[in-house]
Parts: sequence; structure tokens; C-alpha cells
Amino acid sequence: MDWLRSRRKDKGGYWAPGEVSSVLDDAPWHPEYGAGAPPPGPPPAAPGQAADLPPPGSESPGAPPAGKPRGKLWWTVRGIAAALALLIVLIGYLAVTAPLSKSLEPIAPPEITLLASDGTPIARNGAIVREPVRVAELPEHVIQPFLAIEDRRFYSHWGIDPRGIARALLTGVGGGSTITQQLAKFTFLTSEQTLTRKAREALIALWLEAWLTKDEILERYLSNAYFGDNQYGLRAASLHYFYRQPEKLRPEQAAMLAGLLQAPSRLAPTQNPEAAARRMALVRGAMVDAGYLTQAQADAMPVPRLDVRRMGQDLPTGTYFADWALPEARQRTGASYASQTLTTTLDSRLQSLARRVTAQAPRGSQVALVAMRPNGEVVAMIGGRDYAASPFNRATQARRQVGSTFKLFVYLAALRAGWEPDDLIDNTEITAGSYRPRNASGRYSPTITLADAFAQSSNVAAVRLYQEVGDDAVIATARDLGITSPLAAGDPSVALGTGTMTLLELTSAYAGVAANAFPVRPHAFVQERQGWWEWLWNGPQSLSSGVHEDMEDMLRRAINRGTGRAAMLSGPNFGKTGTTQDHRDALFVGYAGSGDNMLVVGVWIGNDDNSPLNGVSGGTVPARIWRDFMAGALGESRRPSPRPSASSDPGGPVQPQDVDGLEDIPLTEDGSTRLSVDQQGATISTEVQGVGVDIRMDEQGLRVAPSPPPPDPPPTGP
Repeated sequence: MDWLRSRRKDKGGYWAPGEVSSVLDDAPWHPEYGAGAPPPGPPPAAPGQAADLPPPGSESPGAPPAGKPRGKLWWTVRGIAAALALLIVLIGYLAVTAPLSKSLEPIAPPEITLLASDGTPIARNGAIVREPVRVAELPEHVIQPFLAIEDRRFYSHWGIDPRGIARALLTGVGGGSTITQQLAKFTFLTSEQTLTRKAREALIALWLEAWLTKDEILERYLSNAYFGDNQYGLRAASLHYFYRQPEKLRPEQAAMLAGLLQAPSRLAPTQNPEAAARRMALVRGAMVDAGYLTQAQADAMPVPRLDVRRMGQDLPTGTYFADWALPEARQRTGASYASQTLTTTLDSRLQSLARRVTAQAPRGSQVALVAMRPNGEVVAMIGGRDYAASPFNRATQARRQVGSTFKLFVYLAALRAGWEPDDLIDNTEITAGSYRPRNASGRYSPTITLADAFAQSSNVAAVRLYQEVGDDAVIATARDLGITSPLAAGDPSVALGTGTMTLLELTSAYAGVAANAFPVRPHAFVQERQGWWEWLWNGPQSLSSGVHEDMEDMLRRAINRGTGRAAMLSGPNFGKTGTTQDHRDALFVGYAGSGDNMLVVGVWIGNDDNSPLNGVSGGTVPARIWRDFMAGALGESRRPSPRPSASSDPGGPVQPQDVDGLEDIPLTEDGSTRLSVDQQGATISTEVQGVGVDIRMDEQGLRVAPSPPPPDPPPTGP
């Protein structure tokens, strides 16, 4: 103000309106002070005269130019502020959704609950977990392999290791996640592959690093990581694979265990020893790179020998189906500690029916049954007479000869090669050569059509056809339909089913014929449908319509006019009997139904010690079991079974699926006479002078009706 007054001394320091603004432009504090005088402005307007307006487009003095872009600093400051605000919101969201509150709590052992397709709980299975390990008590050669392959900078990073991520991307050795992140993932989060889950994983890792020491984090990790074979934690794994406490593991044993963590189910040495050994070699290389071993020491480290012993910790589920389904369930859930509930393809109604009909198997023998949809969804499974007495699954684990059921592949190979069902083949007795199979009936003829030879299960015709078509073509057909078991080339007895395989494998091959899409992979959980691109390049194979129709005609004739007459249904049915040498195995495999209700069912009867069955053949008890199951499964008008879908665990008690019922009771040793009880009445099925008779008693009174005629005598050869 003193400066303004000094500039107007002639008027006592007072200024007229409008004069101050022009003088201020020359003030010392003005940004352009000293840059030269501004151009003179227009003369002041006379009293009562309007001031001249600036021309259009001109700007008032001191105003920023119109449309001038913001500076980089302006945008930088506001961009940083927006990013910080977004980060604060994101951290807040993750903090609310991430299970930080339980990340420091003791870790509960994982548990899997399996449900039938209707939501009925059928099994609950927990993991094998032992006492936690203490880092201070473990030798260095036990800890070092885990650090080398999983998290080399574990003791120097703060939960997230950008350098480790870069090294994993460049070298392909190790993972991008730190040990702390892995602990957060498999103990507190699901196995979903999303950015949100990765962000939560990182946040929990930082939280753990803030509240736990490095040794405490490593102890939790080693004590809870999954090592395959349902073994959780280093102590359980070392005892399972090597029968040693982790404190006494040898260096090569520790290196192999460290290699399992990448893919425990796939790399388990009990299941895939070659893959486990290759992974162990990577661990040795990582230990050399980390400075834990010299190259000479790594080269001298051998692949350890396994020492697997049963220690009474295998937890049976109480059902053959669940025992078979659990490995697939663990692969689906990953190495997660969250309690998992999975819906299977098992149909509880059909499983109950299978349990009832298999009760007619001869006393003292074992029985197995597999029922599946043509796409491989297993809906019922019986692995033996009594699960409590023997949980060994004879449907999925027992490898037995399959007898004449293998003739499917012989005749199908012939049809694919251009043969017709009406073509003739020599049916005379084989009297030359080292292998001389005989027909069970002792009946021969100069020639026989392929259709009749298949229906009557002629052994000599099957062997000659096998030789005509060639073993390569027959074995290739079996492989196309999904048979993976060894088949001896050049051995004509293969045509009569001397090769061994599981009932599940054989039934799946028949499912490929039923669907005319193969190979069929049996599964316990609904599979995702193939995309059109995957289907185009890796879709299933199929038979030509003519070959498929001819094969189905032959399978139908084998039941309606051949050795499988005891399995005859009122509707279309397709199947084949099988009986091995000296009646050691008796089988019937076939399919019936249509659309969503079509079922493929295999039945086996035999003795665990491979002793003869006292005259039981594939066309007797197995065929009747197949018929009774199919009649019960398809005879009721009902909607298709509900598709399995994800659902919560209903929490109810597990329903026993493999407990013998009393609705179908064998009355004789060979099962030829049996009593069936249902809600409407009772039926006694027996044979009188070789003729099957069903005696029915219900509200309508007593009725007697003939059963289907007995089958031809079973083959005595393989």
C-alpha cells in the first residue's frame, strides 16, 4: 500500500477508480515485472459513455489462454491420487473378504464329502495328518531341498518375491509363489485361478509375515503341505513313503519329497515312479544352483527306494464306489484344506438295486457289478459281497480273464475289415497245431455264419476268425475301444479272452459300442462338455452306421437266440456271455434302454483264490443278475436321473451303499432258486427239470409263469 501511495503523491496517495489495475501491472511482485511495459490500454471512457468492449476472441489481461492443455504435473498428481484411492478401496475389499482372522488359527485337517446325484451323503473322508514338524529339529539336508525348489529367498523376502517370480519365468524352475503364499493358498483359500484369489493370497502372505516368524511359517508349510496318496504334512509323507521320521530322512529321500509338492497326485512315487525321479533331478539341480550341493554331490545322489507299509491309517469310506471316486475327488479339489463337498454320478436308487440283485450270487463266491451311462458316468458299483469283510474292489482292481466277452473285439474287427454277419467261417473241430480249443457243447459243423457263431459262442470259429482278420487288427480294435491292458500278439487264445483286465475297463469298452463314440473313460463326476474346436481335433471315434448296426444285431442275437437267453428283456437288449477255463470266471456284459435312460452293465462272479465255480457260467447267474438289474432300472416310468450339480453338504448321516439287503435272497448254493420280496408281494424263481419257473404271490393270488429257456452249455475253454 505504501508503494501505491508513493506512486500518487500529487493527489495525496488517492487513486481514481480504474487506475489501480493498470499501475499494478508494473508492480515489483508482478510475474512480468521488468519484462517491459505493457502496451497502453484504451483511454478511459468519458462519464456516461459505455466502455469499448474487447473484440470477439480477445482475452482479458492476466487470464490464462482459452483451451490451454493441463500440464504434466497436474495430471501426474491427480493420477497418483486416484491410484492411491483405488488401492485403498482394493485393500479394504480384500481385507474384508480374505480370511485374515483365521490365518493365525490352527489348521484343521481337510475333509471331502461325497454325495449321490440326488444329494444323499455317501462318504466322508479325512486326510492322514500327523504331528507337526519343528524346523529346529530337522537336519539342514531336509530343509534345503524345499527352499531350493520352492522358495530360494524365503528368509530374505517379506512374503512376496518379485525376483523369484522373474527367475521362475526365465528358468522354468521353481514357482512364482513364495512358501508364504503357498501356505496361504492351500490352507485358507480355494484352488480357483483368478486374480482376486491371487490378490487375497498376497494379502494373507503379508499378514502372516507380519505376525509369524520365518521358522513358524516354514513349520506350518511343511506340516500341512500335500504330498499325494492322501498324505498331508512332511511327517505323514516320510512315514508313508520311506517309513522314517522326517528328522531321520536321508538327503535323497528329502529331495524326492520336495519334488512332489508341484503336483502331488501326479508325481506320487507309488503311482508314477518315473515322473517322481525326473522331478527329483530338477530338485538336485536347484540345490546346486542355490549352493546347497556341489555338482559332484548331486550326481552321486541316488533315487531312493520306497518302503510303503500299511500302518492302519487308510480310512475306508464304507462304499466301493467312494473308494474308487476319492482319488478323482482329490484331484478336483487340489491340495486345499477347506472342507469340500462334491456331487458324484452315483444313483442311490440304482445302487440299492445293484446291492439287491447281486445277493443271488452263489455263497462263498465274490460278485462285482458296474453300471454306467454310455458317456462313462458310473451310476452304480458293487465291488464284492461284503465291503466290511473285504474292501478290495473287484470291479476296479481285480484283473481277471474275461472269456468270450472278448469276442466282441474279434467280430467287430472282422466287420471293420469288410466281413458280413452272414459270411461263413469254418466250424469244424481243430485237430492240428499246439492250440486246440473245443466248443463247450461238443457240436461242430462244416461252416457257420458269423452271426450264429457269435450267438452260440463258438470257440473254434472265433479262433479261426481271429487268425483270418489278424491279431494286429483285433488288438487295434480293442485299443480303439479303450482297452489298455496287455494283449499278447500272436497268441490265438487271446480270441477267447485269456487276457486279463478289470470289469470296469471291459464295461467301458461295451459302452463305446452302445454310444458309437469311443473310447469311453469311466468317471465318478460330471465332465465338462468338449468345445467344438476340441471336439473337431480330439473328438471320439465312431463306427460306420453299417458296421454299428451289424454289431448290434449280433449282440441282440446273442441274448435272444444264443448263450445269453437268461438275460432277455421285453425290449431291445444287447450283450455277451463269458466263461473262462474250468468256470473260474463268469461274466455278462451288455446294454439296454434308450436316450438318457440307456445303461451299460457288466457283471462278474468268481472266487478270490481263482478256484472253479461249480458249474456257474456267464449265461446263468451273471445273466440273471444283469436281467434283474436292467428290469428294475428300466421297467419304471420315470424322469431321467437329475444331473449332478454342486450343492452344499446336507450334513445328514452317510447312507451305507454296500450293505446287503434282504429283498432278494438266494435259496440254493448255486443261486438257481431265489426269493425276491417287494412291496407288492414275493416271487420264487427256480428251475424244474431244466425249465425256469417264476412263482408269484401277491394281492391277486398265486401265479406261475415260465422263465426264459436255459442257455446253451458254457464253453470249457478260455
